[in-house]
Amino acid sequence: MKTITVLGNNSGRNAGDNAILGNLLDDFSRFRQDICFRVPTLNASFIRENFGHHAVEPMGQMPWNLAVKNFGLPLFRAMTDTDMVLITDNILFDRNLNNPLVNYLQSIALFAPFCRKKGIPIVFYNASIGPIDSLPGKRALQKVMDASRLVIARDENTRDLIQTLQISHPEVVIHADCALNTTPISQEHLEKIIDREKLFVNPRGTIGFNVNSYIDNWSKTGTLSREDFVGLIAGAADILVDQLNVDILFVVTQVMDAKITGECVQRMRRRGRARTVSNKQYSYLELAALLEKLELHVGLRTHSLIFCAAVNTPMININAYPKSAGFMHTIGQGDWTIDFADLSRDSLTTLMLRAWERREQTRLDMAPQVAVEKKKARDSVRLVSDLLDEV
Repeated sequence: MKTITVLGNNSGRNAGDNAILGNLLDDFSRFRQDICFRVPTLNASFIRENFGHHAVEPMGQMPWNLAVKNFGLPLFRAMTDTDMVLITDNILFDRNLNNPLVNYLQSIALFAPFCRKKGIPIVFYNASIGPIDSLPGKRALQKVMDASRLVIARDENTRDLIQTLQISHPEVVIHADCALNTTPISQEHLEKIIDREKLFVNPRGTIGFNVNSYIDNWSKTGTLSREDFVGLIAGAADILVDQLNVDILFVVTQVMDAKITGECVQRMRRRGRARTVSNKQYSYLELAALLEKLELHVGLRTHSLIFCAAVNTPMININAYPKSAGFMHTIGQGDWTIDFADLSRDSLTTLMLRAWERREQTRLDMAPQVAVEKKKARDSVRLVSDLLDEV
């Protein structure tokens, strides 16, 4: 058996991260069965319960495992006692660089030279990088690149950043996010959830919202308070209910966003027309199936957008992360993005009303491009497999 370590945010709190891991494991299992996957995690029971049908070994990162989340013995063992290390998602950035509770880059950079010395290749697997805004961040990224054999990026922005930083690097291939291959649950299973939550009863349809407790943290505009943002989202939702006679579904994909989502609902004048579903109760597979039922969705979390693309639901990106804009551009939907600098209740509502009118054409335009991206995501398995056989 070969061993591959998978690095990412695998604690179970984020539906997007769960989808990345789940689809990665599914994609590899279709291709070969001689790999055991080691997964550093804060929640070993979540990994066992949700992915235990694969050959997967969770590695605890709690204090009793001699770890401070992203720093400690488990990560060192995971990176140095394996045949390959896969870096997934967007875990390499330099915000809070020296805080292992929120940052992976410094810890991975510390152990990467050991991988290089032992001949253990690091591979970026359908990943994004950035932002990297500091010299220490650039140096840390260079250490990781020095031990890397292949960079499979999920967007052009990552390659552009590497070139801008003048980082020496191995081959860069542009593929796509694993979560694009999320397959919704059965119709029978879906109907049970719809009945339980009393969803999609309005023949006019339902529009989805996904908000983020960080608000504009990554855009660095610093111009929008939490109170203003909540009022903006609630006001836009009310206008859509009034003008289109639709219902609203708030979709929580990261449990930490539940509080601000609740605040948005409470600020709505038409809150009786709103419902909420969360990844605290529902898996990424179930959330994707619910998103497929929407007429239109607006989201801050990148993976709420990726799930929509996976099921061909038109979407609008409130641009909080560089990776979100990169993804929208990749699937030909870059025009349906609004930056925080331009965000207001009226600007968001105007864009959403325009997207509503064009939603059927958007589905037609998006489907073939997403199909290409889905294939790219799966093609990453062959590249990694070939490299693994050389180790």
